Amino acid sequence: MASIIFYEKPGCVNNTKQKALLEAAGHEVIAKNLLTETWTSERLCNFFKGYLVSEWFNRAAPKVKSGDIIPEEIQANEAIQLMIADPLLIRRPLMQIDQEYVLGFNPENMQPWLQSIEIKQDLETCSRKQQACITP
Repeated sequence: MASIIFYEKPGCVNNTKQKALLEAAGHEVIAKNLLTETWTSERLCNFFKGYLVSEWFNRAAPKVKSGDIIPEEIQANEAIQLMIADPLLIRRPLMQIDQEYVLGFNPENMQPWLQSIEIKQDLETCSRKQQACITP
């Protein structure tokens, strides 16, 4: 089984469920705080390869919800700088699994590590009241 570095927002209900699924599949999960991590453009880019810039964003982030930031209108370099300044903008979780970097918890992308565990609910969209999910 793998050792997974799991960058989360502490207290996020979905991140807690995601970690539990990975542990149930036999993996070691090393949780780290996404909000206090020292991010660089190089580190973030590892997680974003193969995704559209708009997919990098946490849609529940206050600046996205308010319309101050429109992910579809932002270029990659600007997006990275915004995320370094405000990690709440980063879609989560970010996971490093051996030499692979994973953005978000899409059931199809996670299948290699979850094997026969079936995900029966949306574990990316915040299910709590918006205010409870987006405050650090």
